[in-house]
Amino acid sequence: MCKNNGHNNSVKEIKRVAIIGAGAIGSYFIVGLSQKLGENLEVIAEGERKERLIKNGIVVNGERIPLNVKTPEQAAGADLLIVAVKYGALKEIIPMVEKIIDDHTIVMSPLNGVESEEIIGSKIGMEHMVFSIMKISSQRVDNKINYNPDITMGVFFGEKDGSVSERILAIQDLLEGSGVNYSICDDIERTIWYKYALNISRNIPQAIVNCEFGAYDTSEHVSYISKKMREEVVKVAAAKGIDISDENNPACSVASTSPKARFSTLQDLDAKRTTEIEMLSGALVRMGKELGIETPYNDFAYHTVKALEEKNSGKIS
Repeated sequence: MCKNNGHNNSVKEIKRVAIIGAGAIGSYFIVGLSQKLGENLEVIAEGERKERLIKNGIVVNGERIPLNVKTPEQAAGADLLIVAVKYGALKEIIPMVEKIIDDHTIVMSPLNGVESEEIIGSKIGMEHMVFSIMKISSQRVDNKINYNPDITMGVFFGEKDGSVSERILAIQDLLEGSGVNYSICDDIERTIWYKYALNISRNIPQAIVNCEFGAYDTSEHVSYISKKMREEVVKVAAAKGIDISDENNPACSVASTSPKARFSTLQDLDAKRTTEIEMLSGALVRMGKELGIETPYNDFAYHTVKALEEKNSGKIS
């Protein structure tokens, strides 16, 4: 038996799963868990969005997926809640989260960045949170999502203290035999920061330059910007007691990525959507100021991407 280290360990079997967000991450869980859970997999929405999801479903790799859409009130008491919204919508969906959870509910927010668990946990209690991230190769256009199952590693999760608790085993039992790839991490916080550094150093430079992934190998200048942005993440992480300096760590790998790949920030700019720059360079700049660490490359990148968003919206011509 694992000792209780302040976790909510009351769930020994996950029978009902609720998902908020049906984009790239949410759709991966929906497709992967739908056959195993059937009607016990619920996609949460309200108002016009609820009606739209019921009518249209989602399209994943060319196949239309019907959704079992419920309001937060109808999903109350779910065993596991997966929060898969974009960072910009995270705070506004907290009231939905509060309606769904009860004392035993586990909450996972496998979003990019390093803040989502604390943002949610500060409102509902950190004892509900299991730390997690996603590694998924995907592209979204409207309600159509395409992902490459061959190089999608899936969800990485674990307790912050590294223990294998009853709820970690319950999540493992849920995912085993489903279509969701997973890994249990004994140092999930470090893994999250490695992914954060990867997102910042590989997502943002190509979005600013408007280039394909292969430019990191073919352009010394794109590579230089990437390196400098990562170095700033390493410094901030070190100040928080997290060592992500090893660039040869498997968590740094982007193996099998197509040289033509356009990552999420560039996809958002292509589609004239709001990006997640606040969660990436924006958050790093804020943490740097709090810790007295200068982050000039990420500061510049943040304002550049925000300017590109303004250009897309017509605010600047």
